[in-house]
Amino acid sequence: MTLHQIPNTIKTDSFWMPFTANRQFKKAPRLFSSAEGMHYTTVDGRKVIDGSAGLWCVNAGHGRKQIAAAVERQLMTLDFAPSFQMGHPLAFDFAERLAEIAPKGLDRIFFTNSGSESVDTALKIALAYHRANGQASRTRLIGRERGYHGVGFGGTSVGGMVANRRAFATLLPGVDHIRHTHDLTRNAFAKDQPEHGAELADDLERLVALHGAETIAAVIVEPVPGSTAVLPPPKGYLQRLREICDKHGILLIFDEVITGFGRLGTPFAANFFGVTPDMMTTAKGITNGTIPCGAVFAHRKVHDAMMIGPENVMELFHGYTYSAHPTACAAGIATLDIYKDEGLLTRGASIAEYWRDALHSLKGLPNVIDIRNCGLMGAVELSPRDGAVGARGYDVMVDCFNRGLYFRMSGDSFALSPPLIVEKSHIDDIVSILGDAIKRVA
Repeated sequence: MTLHQIPNTIKTDSFWMPFTANRQFKKAPRLFSSAEGMHYTTVDGRKVIDGSAGLWCVNAGHGRKQIAAAVERQLMTLDFAPSFQMGHPLAFDFAERLAEIAPKGLDRIFFTNSGSESVDTALKIALAYHRANGQASRTRLIGRERGYHGVGFGGTSVGGMVANRRAFATLLPGVDHIRHTHDLTRNAFAKDQPEHGAELADDLERLVALHGAETIAAVIVEPVPGSTAVLPPPKGYLQRLREICDKHGILLIFDEVITGFGRLGTPFAANFFGVTPDMMTTAKGITNGTIPCGAVFAHRKVHDAMMIGPENVMELFHGYTYSAHPTACAAGIATLDIYKDEGLLTRGASIAEYWRDALHSLKGLPNVIDIRNCGLMGAVELSPRDGAVGARGYDVMVDCFNRGLYFRMSGDSFALSPPLIVEKSHIDDIVSILGDAIKRVA
């Protein structure tokens, strides 16, 4: 038995953990040692149901040997190749495969390594697009309150999570935000899309009137915000947002880092809602969470507008050392093969109703103030304790982990979205463990 298999003997000082209360965590670490299918295994040998697909990324379940074999072959064949003025065949093959499943027109693929990089890339493309079109005055970027778009300076700036923004004094100038859509007064316990709130898209008109449409480059929203605990858009909201962007010549970007690759029972949220943006940002499920990778899906009109000037001049001064990394491409192609062979990009549609009804069965438990769902995404929100926001949620999360369930906590809300291979029995276990924990702890 190695050191890392023995509970409570791992030295934790050196690792500065991301998005974690480090001092609190290191007093009682919660450690996974392996994973397969729907479950993690902890260092002390307990099975834990993965209720959040890792971090919304392990769509096909854990331990996929097909992906591991593809990565191993690639590492032994071509471990690295630059994408600056050079290339390798897998990059082009992977882009073609992604274009095949993309919403119509979004078939120009720019590779990144994460959702954060995808967002910053899309924002830069938006600015460059307007400059290429002779509208260099369009520099303003619009995000949405309670939105999460990664941790780059661009993504943090257009993001609307208060703590993420307040922690850093300097963010991008020329950024504004439209109102969020979370309305407990009118929409609590709504099933699927809420009935009320489509008119909130009109808040974009307020910013157009304030700044002038000629100054606004792009609006970026998550079709279904995930990191702020699953906020399905009101019926008609995204359609209205698309109409306003078209009216004023503003690019619409969907951040599909979470919703992409089958999370809603369709390949992308754009398919689910019937709204096609000008760009989509993706990552996470693109490689089933195995190798860091992301991609921006750009509409052909955006791409083609930049293919101007002499052919020997770079069209976009942007990229990453690891853009289209060979092993990431190999992992991505193997992942797409699994999605296709097992029908995982649409499987969620067949189990979404069972998922919805199971989650909403928790209504009426102590301190439960809202339950939300969309596709295979769901959230349960608790009322906070007086003067201790997040404390009740943390206690429930720890209790669930100790009893065999992992999920993503966001304050006093629990974001749930299991791998797309989930069966009804797994859903029953998830809801049972969570419900018992709420009764016991909340």
